[in-house]
Amino acid sequence: MAVSRSTVLELFPALQQLDPKTIDPLLGQSQIHHFPAGTRLFYEGESCNRFLLVLKGSVRVQKLTDNGHEIVLYHVNPGQSCRLTNSCLLGGQRYPAEAFTETEVELLSIPKQAFKHALDHSSALRDEIFSAIDGAMSHLVRLVEDVAFGHLDHRLAQFLLDHTQQQSQLKMTHQVLATELGTAREVVSRLLKEFERNGWLKLHRGSVEIIDREALAEL
Repeated sequence: MAVSRSTVLELFPALQQLDPKTIDPLLGQSQIHHFPAGTRLFYEGESCNRFLLVLKGSVRVQKLTDNGHEIVLYHVNPGQSCRLTNSCLLGGQRYPAEAFTETEVELLSIPKQAFKHALDHSSALRDEIFSAIDGAMSHLVRLVEDVAFGHLDHRLAQFLLDHTQQQSQLKMTHQVLATELGTAREVVSRLLKEFERNGWLKLHRGSVEIIDREALAEL
């Protein structure tokens, strides 16, 4: 599918500083792909050879832990590039994690050499990429601290509050919650039932309804 220049530049303003001699060949070598929800975009150990920019939908990047649990590292939303891909492209490394589409996704992919050529010709693009990598590193450090030193009931309460700011109900299974927090489904189910006994929330099939936000905030 042809790449819409206006759409790409609107979602990723850092490319606007590229001159036409650079941006036109870049988009000419790019491709737009559509993937249904649940598609694996890359797997751990796979070589990295394309810059990825999400145009529509959401992508989940996750890691399989040594004890067999999955933990979500971060999500990639429209207008964002995959930070792990950026790091691997610049460092010449293979993917240390895997990525799945959470929804139907429209993705722009740019060949590695075209991406590096664009980096050489745009300080704004370099700043954008390095800033994204820096932000990802800070996020991962906080994630490691939370998993290693944080109380899981505190983390679960915070997650529920963060994801129900505009509504009282979160449509998410216990398994997905466990993956987001890097723990076992049974542990999440036990904590949710404890929260329900305390009157803080109500459990439904495939969703959680928040009843007492103040109690969760105090926790």
